[in-house]
Parts: sequence; C-alpha cells; structure tokens
Amino acid sequence: MSFINENVTIKNADLLEPQSMWNADLGNKRFSNPVLYADYSDPDAIRVGEDYFMIASSFCNSPAIPVLHSKDLVNWKVINYVLDKVPEERYKDPIHGCGVWAPAIRYHDGIFYACFPMPDEGIYMSTTKDPWGKWSEPVNIRPGAGWIDPCPFWDDDGRAYLVAGVAKSRIGYKSVLHMVEMQPDGMGLIGEEVKIFDGNLNDQVTIEGPKLYKRNGWYYIFAPAGGVKVGWQTVLRSRNIFGPYEYKVVMRRGDSSVNGPHQGAWVDTVTGQDWFLHFQDVYAAGRITHLQPMSWENDWPVIGIAKNGNDYGEPVMEFDKPDVGAKTYEICEPATSDDFRTDRLGLQWQWNANYQNSWYKCTDSGLLLNAVSVETGRPLSDVRNLLLQKWPAPEFTCITRIDVTGMAEGDTAGIVSMGMHYAGLCVKKDGVKLQVIAVEGEQKFNGQEVLTTENQNKSAEVSADKIWFMYNVERTGYKDINAEEKHTPVETVTLSYSTDGVNFVKCVSAESLAGRWVGVKNGIYCTHEGENGGHIIAEYVKYVKNVKSES
Repeated sequence: MSFINENVTIKNADLLEPQSMWNADLGNKRFSNPVLYADYSDPDAIRVGEDYFMIASSFCNSPAIPVLHSKDLVNWKVINYVLDKVPEERYKDPIHGCGVWAPAIRYHDGIFYACFPMPDEGIYMSTTKDPWGKWSEPVNIRPGAGWIDPCPFWDDDGRAYLVAGVAKSRIGYKSVLHMVEMQPDGMGLIGEEVKIFDGNLNDQVTIEGPKLYKRNGWYYIFAPAGGVKVGWQTVLRSRNIFGPYEYKVVMRRGDSSVNGPHQGAWVDTVTGQDWFLHFQDVYAAGRITHLQPMSWENDWPVIGIAKNGNDYGEPVMEFDKPDVGAKTYEICEPATSDDFRTDRLGLQWQWNANYQNSWYKCTDSGLLLNAVSVETGRPLSDVRNLLLQKWPAPEFTCITRIDVTGMAEGDTAGIVSMGMHYAGLCVKKDGVKLQVIAVEGEQKFNGQEVLTTENQNKSAEVSADKIWFMYNVERTGYKDINAEEKHTPVETVTLSYSTDGVNFVKCVSAESLAGRWVGVKNGIYCTHEGENGGHIIAEYVKYVKNVKSES
C-alpha cells in the first residue's frame, strides 16, 4: 500500500455514461467464459420449466444468498435474496469468513428450497413458491457446528435426504461426506447420519461441496476436491443412496487457463442438453462463474471437452450457447451503476453486516446515508454500514458523487475497497472544511481470530458541497505464488477524489488481495464518532471502463 498525491485530469465525470462491465454473450449464438466475472462463489443452480435459478455464498454480508435468474445459462440478473438478514444476533457486526457458506437450491412439488450452512450454527432451510418474492424465515434443521455444503434431495418414492461435507476448522477433520434422511417437508432430519465417502483414504483430499442427483437408476454426487485454487471436479456414483460409492475425476484444468475448475451445478435444457456451472478462483476478484458443456460415457459425466484420449474433460473458453429452444432472450448482466431513484436499494448492494433500515433512504436526490455511530478506533474493515458490491470485471472504474452538505461535525464519509488488504478514501467534517483522509489496513486470520492493523494519512483540506470519488481497478501483471499457483493475476486499486469532477487527486494505490473467502468489494459509507451525526447523499455510483487521464 502506498499513499500518493498526484493530480489527474479526466473528462467530466458527470458526462460519462454508465457502461456494460462484462457480458459473455457474443451475439452470434456463442458465448465466452466466464459467464459471470463476479464473486458468485460456490454456485448452485436448477432449471424449472424454461427458467434457471442460481444461488451463491454470501458469508456475513446482508441481504444474504443472492438469487440470480437466466433463460439461457449465459445471461444472468440478480432478482432477489433468500435472506433479508443473516440468522443469529452476532451478525449485527461483521464476522469475516463466517455466516452463510455454500448453499444449494432445489425445486420439489411446487416449492423452491434453499438449504445453506452456517459452519458455527448449523444447517438451515428456507422455502418459497415464488423466487422473486418473499422466502420463509430459515429453520435450523441440524443445529451445531461442523457440517457444511448441504444439498437436499427427493427420491422417486417421496423420501428425502441430505448430503453434506465438513469443515475441519469446526469439527477437526475434513474430506468426508455424510448422508442422512430428511423429513419430506425438508424441515428436519430423521434417522442416522452415515459417512458415505472419505477422501482421506484415496486421492480425493478436501472433497466437499456435494450436490446430489439421480439418473438411470444411479445416485450421483458431484463434489469438488483438491482445494479451491488448484483442485478438480469429482463425481461419485452408487445404486444405493447410502453407498458404497465409486468415484471418478470428470474435469481437470488440463492445458486450459482455468485453475481449480470445480464446485457447481449440473443443469439440463428443455432440448435435452447437459451443462455444468462452476467457479474459478481468480484471487482478488474472487470466484467467478463458468459454464461447461457436459456429456456422458458409460453412465459417467464428462465436463468440458475431453482431449488427447483422456476420460475427463477440460474447460472451454468459447462454445456454442446452450440450446434452450427456438426462443431468443435478452442479453443482460447483473446491475452495477445506480442513481438510487427507486423505492428500494438496488440488488447489486450488500452491507458489511446485518443492516438497519434507519441507515439509509432512497430519495429523488439519491441515496441518503445517515452517519452511523462507531466507536473510536474501530477499523474501517469492521464498520457495519459499509455498502458494498462485487467487482464486476477484471478492470473498471467506479465514480461516486456525494453531496456532503448534510454532514455534521465529526462525520466521516467516502469510499472503500474491502479485502484482507483494504483501503479507504474519505472526508471528515472539521469545522467549515473537510479533511481528506486516506486509510489503509490489513486483516490477518489465525483460525477464527482476526488481527487488524490500520494506518491513516491526512491528505488535504477542501471546501466543497460535492465530492467526486474515483475507484479504479487495473490488471497490472501476474505473479507466481507457489509451485502450484502460478501466473496469478495482480490488480492494483487506486483511490482518488475531486471537488469538480474533472481534476482528481490520486491518494491511495495498492495491490489488492481478496477477503476472507470472498472477492474484493468496493462501496461507500458514512459514520460518526459519538451521537447526533448528519448524513450524505450519494447522487450516483457510475461504473465505466477504465478512465484514462487527459493530462
């Protein structure tokens, strides 16, 4: 991290038009991977009729468990969240790396089920008949720490089951999958828990994230192994749901550039094609989503394209779009830019912890953020009301215009880059002037304990009614982390401010580092030390391709 003081001139920020950040649809009936360059980690998906629904991890952020929708598996939009708040009182504060881990989504007898783990609290279930509408309050169907990555399954005879992995950090061992019978309504477990696979006894170490299916009388468990960044996709199969299970590796990185290709969902199309959605960990940007063709040989799946006589597949980077019938659908992507002139906060936004409605209000002028009280010395990374969204592309610029006339003495407001290396650029109300402050910090984790170090640098004093903040992400190279993790991307984040939207001052530049199991997020905040804070109005947040200096 480095503090700098460099003047940069750009075209008037107010005249820049928001731009598309990432879309995989090539417009010629083909697509390129990834289909989502954003941290929708641990994805699971289903098809219901002509509609596809995908959910993903959300950890301590709220609202929690994003629900995405697509008609063709390539073009996706966020349509909802399963949870308004993360269950349990302790999530009123950020608990990085805890909260909602890899969830599963299923559809049975007209009901959508979202089953999700909280590794310290248990396995939860929430339901709805309308994925665009309200989901039920979650029920903890297996209280207690240790089990993770659950997936429910309803068999042909109406009986229901749950398969799950384990977290060594909570239970003392890893690489083991369990199966247990579930109540047909999904609201509880019955019978004995059975260990059905132990990856410690073979070459499937760190097997986790199981997803359970049935085809041609075989029970299949799709489960990633080998670790997030360097692993592969394994599939287990058995004629009996409780095993014994045989296994086969069905996708490896091979000669592709896609490291650790695994963990996701098998889905089909109305025309009978099979596809697999999975993630790739790209470090600072998190776990991005790929789509692979899937075929079958001798009742084993092959994900991607088999090469050189191999019996497993390798990821494709470009391919024909899924055949979803004669219809064509809108080319789209998750929202990013926002002027907040709506009746509720946009679905691209999540808070750093469970939020309170009193923190904000959407108005005709923009997003009113009240200054939330924080204790003196609280690290920026642990501020509850950071309003964040995922990186939407490997490179981009985000410009935020803030009306600061409502700030009270002692208020602080600005932008943040949130990862294990984090940075902020803000203004603090000090009399009639605003003090510009640059913040840099680092989180280090020892198990569940976190040690945070933070430094601040006062840059300048300004007097203005509006402040423009610019957040720029640039791919600046690649580096080898170790013998297995080579040629990993390096992104540099630069934070700047302006009092006229044209002449900016660069204040912070840093190589970015992902958060605790999540990609870097960027956003805005407003805080106050003590009581009786004021407010700011975020008039717009605008995402564009990398803005270049005019100087």
